[in-house]
Amino acid sequence: MKTLIAQGAEAKLYKEENTLIKERIKKNYRHEEIDSRIRKTNTRREYKLLNKASKIISVPKVLGYNEKEYKITMEFIPGLTLRDTLDNIPTKKRLELCEQLGKEIARLHNLGIIHGDLTTSNFILKEDKIYFIDFGLGFHSTKIEDKAVDLHLLRQAFESKHYKHFEQSFEAVMKGYKEESKQSKEILDRFDIVEKRGRYKKKGC
Repeated sequence: MKTLIAQGAEAKLYKEENTLIKERIKKNYRHEEIDSRIRKTNTRREYKLLNKASKIISVPKVLGYNEKEYKITMEFIPGLTLRDTLDNIPTKKRLELCEQLGKEIARLHNLGIIHGDLTTSNFILKEDKIYFIDFGLGFHSTKIEDKAVDLHLLRQAFESKHYKHFEQSFEAVMKGYKEESKQSKEILDRFDIVEKRGRYKKKGC
């Protein structure tokens, strides 16, 4: 039996036994042909990103792909998101997981994959393994700026959702990232610029 378990602005998620079906939603405000083309393109891109990422990090295994129906079928990963678990994990384990997270983000960036939505809601913890989910906003890029912005989004998520241990946890993420990244100096220099730009905007300047 197929059950709707989540719905966002772009897609519906259905669970059917041990599988997850992601179906992109029609946008009535768009011309029908344009809407179809956009949904097909986004479905194809996410499918390719998942397959590419699966070679270096843990992601749900793709079981099926139907571009005409705007669907991707993948394995359902049982577990809790990092958003719901990170603050309740003992300090040593939390820092180990954050460092692991940083290394795996660096591996994605080394391969030219930008996740595009790095929040702790998009990581599932299962048996001490972090699964990256929802590549719906992801894309391919080798640009330093894109990688720095990806990290900036993650930092914002940590600061807003995990403020109790924010500095310590994010420092561990960055430690792992530096160890694994092939362009760590350039990316982290640009990350500092992106951070300053973000703070400037917050001040309303």
